[in-house]
Amino acid sequence: MDVLRTLVHTNVFISLATVSVAITTIALIGLPFDPLPLFIVFAATMFVYSINRITDIEEDERNVPERASFTKRYGRLWLTIGSVLYVGAIAAAVALGIPGAVYLLLPAAVAVGYSIGIKRVLLLKNCFVGFAWGVIPLGVGYYYGQLLSVEILFLAGYVGAMITIAAVVFDVKDIPGDRAEGISTVPNTLGPRRTRLLSGVATVAVAAVVVAFVASSVLPTRYLAVLAMNGYVLCYVPFATPDRGPLFYGFVVDGEHVFLAAVVLALEWLVW
Repeated sequence: MDVLRTLVHTNVFISLATVSVAITTIALIGLPFDPLPLFIVFAATMFVYSINRITDIEEDERNVPERASFTKRYGRLWLTIGSVLYVGAIAAAVALGIPGAVYLLLPAAVAVGYSIGIKRVLLLKNCFVGFAWGVIPLGVGYYYGQLLSVEILFLAGYVGAMITIAAVVFDVKDIPGDRAEGISTVPNTLGPRRTRLLSGVATVAVAAVVVAFVASSVLPTRYLAVLAMNGYVLCYVPFATPDRGPLFYGFVVDGEHVFLAAVVLALEWLVW
């Protein structure tokens, strides 16, 4: 358990989750493996979330005191590590002459935008987080020269929608702190029960869209694999209560894309 807490508090696990989005994208579309985009995604996530841990320290002291204590002791160290990795990713992209390397400055803009007030607007924070994660498949598509393919655009929309739902669920644990800070969220506006119901309905709606796309031949049958994550989300949503610890939200909820990547890789090896 201590290992899992360390992975969550250091943002290593959430960085592996974003890498999992890139892996799922590469595997589903059938693109050749390349470690560079995976490193870029990992580095950018470490940088953004390490900043977020420091800027959110006051809310975390109320909502997740254990994580706040860790951040006070080691936050700047991990921000330094994240910054070095992020600058290294940019330097590698420039040195290798990768087109669009300038877009690697986007994570820095995301970190600034989130910390200066976006999180205080009802639902805007959740949609903003969903958009940021939805950029990952777009970045993979850009890297491989398939930015406007139907598959890339679908995965960007799917990831964005599912992360928006997860971000809403994540706010359940932050109700006391968010209320104290004057931050409007779905859970502290509708209450945990209605939030869980809304999240479940939204998850089923996203699944219905996936099925419709495959049934109408917009996407190949293999894309039904993403429904594994919808099932995963429906399994954890009923248990999302304010008293759940950081491992539930930081490992179970944030682990949804790690789970999906594992399912997709297993299907690729066994079936496809």
